[in-house]
Amino acid sequence: MEAIVATERAAGPQRLVLADVPYPHAAENDVVVEVHAACFTPGELDWPATWTDRAGRDRSPTIPGHAVSGVVAQLGYGTTGLTLGQRVFGITDWARNGTLAEYVAVEARNLAPLSAAIGHTAAAGVPISGLTALQGLFTHAHLVAGQSVLIHGAAGAVGSLAVQLAHEAGAYVIGTGRTEHRDTIVGLGAHRFVDLQHDHLSNVGQVDVVFDVIGGEILDRSVSLVRPGGTLVSVSEPPRVQPDQARAVFFVVEPDRSGLVDLESRLRDGRLRPVPGSTCSLAEAPSAFGAGRGKTVVTITGAE
Repeated sequence: MEAIVATERAAGPQRLVLADVPYPHAAENDVVVEVHAACFTPGELDWPATWTDRAGRDRSPTIPGHAVSGVVAQLGYGTTGLTLGQRVFGITDWARNGTLAEYVAVEARNLAPLSAAIGHTAAAGVPISGLTALQGLFTHAHLVAGQSVLIHGAAGAVGSLAVQLAHEAGAYVIGTGRTEHRDTIVGLGAHRFVDLQHDHLSNVGQVDVVFDVIGGEILDRSVSLVRPGGTLVSVSEPPRVQPDQARAVFFVVEPDRSGLVDLESRLRDGRLRPVPGSTCSLAEAPSAFGAGRGKTVVTITGAE
């Protein structure tokens, strides 16, 4: 099969090549998915798990990409809950070969059924971003109706979904972004927009939850915005300063079938609308890494 292969550790996008690689092995409780569309994170070539397995052993050359939408092509020994030919989407293990390939082996528990009403290209962009938003807002920040939440990068892949989820949960949503993102962020359900280029964050006042996807100076300046008893959640980096009388959480998204089922239901009935990103073919994926784009969906086999 064909796949995008990273040939040298920490070598960067220039060492990504389209190559013929062996068909993946379906271990116990695995399925092999025929990949119709996949999604990658631009920074994943710098992650240690991209280059080593869970025992710390080198596994280069490696196949990047960790979000997938496709069809079950093979069941591993003991696999239950999924069937051959079933449409699925989900996340692959960080320390295994990824989804920028015609086929990928995935633990069945990391996948959820995908209805025919949702295209593979749309679905592939949701698992990592959607689960990150769900887990950040509700698992870690415990956001509930009536609370206020400040969401940085509210027009991005994660932020745009977080705005919609928080709005539906009954929270007062403040979204930040660039000037040109105002209409998008308000259209997603934000009650208030803050222009990071021209507005002062201090004017926001204190909120119950800050959800950060940017890091750096923005994260530092957000610490004082968390009211006592509130939560600062970051997926970009651990906060360098702790908020006063509040919690600070840094987390990495985890696979979760129940969360994927929730997201699929929201996509199907139109309650969740991903902001369209760019698309490319498998052969174009190395250039997409090098361009440092945000969410890019790679269309592979029969994607709509």
